[in-house]
Amino acid sequence: MTLDVLNSIAPVAAVVGLAGVGGWVFTTWLRVKNGYPLENSWGKAVYPKTSDEAMERVKLISQENAQLRAELGSVKDRLAVIERIVTDESHRLSHEIEALRRPAN
Repeated sequence: MTLDVLNSIAPVAAVVGLAGVGGWVFTTWLRVKNGYPLENSWGKAVYPKTSDEAMERVKLISQENAQLRAELGSVKDRLAVIERIVTDESHRLSHEIEALRRPAN
């Protein structure tokens, strides 16, 4: 390579390098300004943002999850009864119904 080629490549390389560093600084500034957590080289949040609003949202979602689990348990119990009715022999089912109708002594 001649000296002229190196002299013409060096400013271009410097501008490209500075543009890359400047872009990185700008995107980091935008993330901080808008409340996004910073990430390390593995993509994990370095300092995740936790606020009272986020904690309240987690609490509400946990409560809803517990309610839905309880409802699902109820639906499973009802489905088990329906499956037993459908698959049971008819005479056994009628005997159980009659046993429930009789007064307990």
